[in-house]
Amino acid sequence: MATPVLQVALDLLELDRAVEIADEAVRGGADWIEAGTPLIKSEGMRAVRTLRERFPGREIVADMKIADTGAVEVEMAAKSGAGIVCILADADDTVVAEAVRSARKYGVRIMADLINIDDPVARSREVAALGVDYINAHVGIDQQMIGRSSLDLLRRLAGEVDIPIAVAGGLDATTASGAVAAGASIVIVGGNIIKAADVTAAAQRVRAAIDRPDIRPREEESPDVAIRRLLEAVSAPNVTDAMHRKGAMAGVVSLCGRVKAVGRAVTVRTVAGDWAKPVEAIDVAGPGDVLVISNDGGTHIAPWGELATHSAKNRGVSGVVIDGAVRDVDDIREMAFPVFARATVPNAGEPKGLGEINAEIACCGQEVRPGDWIVADESGVVVVPRERAYEVARRAMEVKKTEERIREEIRRGKTLSEVSELLKWEKRH
Repeated sequence: MATPVLQVALDLLELDRAVEIADEAVRGGADWIEAGTPLIKSEGMRAVRTLRERFPGREIVADMKIADTGAVEVEMAAKSGAGIVCILADADDTVVAEAVRSARKYGVRIMADLINIDDPVARSREVAALGVDYINAHVGIDQQMIGRSSLDLLRRLAGEVDIPIAVAGGLDATTASGAVAAGASIVIVGGNIIKAADVTAAAQRVRAAIDRPDIRPREEESPDVAIRRLLEAVSAPNVTDAMHRKGAMAGVVSLCGRVKAVGRAVTVRTVAGDWAKPVEAIDVAGPGDVLVISNDGGTHIAPWGELATHSAKNRGVSGVVIDGAVRDVDDIREMAFPVFARATVPNAGEPKGLGEINAEIACCGQEVRPGDWIVADESGVVVVPRERAYEVARRAMEVKKTEERIREEIRRGKTLSEVSELLKWEKRH
């Protein structure tokens, strides 16, 4: 394969949407069209048959992820119009051998997917010896969310097998280019094409990148920098969606409208109206942190006001979240500083010094620990557990991408119900 192949993975649930997106991707330079595993599970072999009918000049890949009954499932995909059928490399050797025999019988090829393989180099050699046609260096989306890389897997395989290597898992134009430079013959791109508002343009970018691959130095990014970059690019609703609709505080609103705060939590517990610990916490916080204050449930008296806000802003604090009241709201709004609270009230308390800083607290119905990540915008405030922050940030970005494509389809005239096929996917009782 002198020219790299661009395979677009249609990891969708709705066949009509998949066909529309595939058409746009082909216009952007996609060579092979993959009926992704979610699409096959949702629509069955109808998905493969439809793609074969709609794209007679393109290779159709059936990502079956076969783990058993290799001959039967390969036959099923082949008769439906697939030219390439994907099996799991960790399937038993008898399954792989039967899949290969069936493929030879029906004139199709086999791609072995290395997802979740402990020793990918050894297993690649084994399945190559069993007769598979391609190896897929694939890191699954849940693994990507915790930082695993398909390019790292590809680099381990380069030069180790004599059959073409595909690569899949979170690739975009930049990483696709690096994949070809590292030895990939087939570049499989899913979300960064199919979730784009302009699928054709997204495919064109990847096509151009793999046609002119270059090797760029890998830029190392610390986890905290990556988490902040990702969370700053998404919304609080994106984040709570990524956590299965969890983590959102209740009853707290932005006092300054369209502002946003992202950062690690510095927590404060105080007695209602005692503003000593909240103000002392400003000196504990570092640039980019978010102060999260439990005011003992009191909304009749404020532990925070304009002078504290000014001080926090000078310190580089990203924002303040208060389970309680705030005063001097007019002055705070002039600063356009991210302050989120349950109420406003002119009354201030006294600096008695009760409470503590950087202890676990409850704030607006959510547990908050020092170092947890906070994402706050006009929709509200979400708490992200510190040990899952990178994963959640990555998942929130995927939520945002999905919404971008749905938004474009609505702009073109569909309703949200039509795009989502709500009636089809209503829970059956």
